[in-house]
Amino acid sequence: MKVVNSLKTLKKRDRDCKVIRRKGRIYVINKKNPRYKARQG
Repeated sequence: MKVVNSLKTLKKRDRDCKVIRRKGRIYVINKKNPRYKARQG
């Protein structure tokens, strides 16, 4: 899991990346390739 300021670039890394909001935090998750996980802030 990476913590970054901007998720826009991470979303473009892979086709299966999805941006999801949980508990006020924004995450990028990827079911097929979990190493693309990231969190904003």
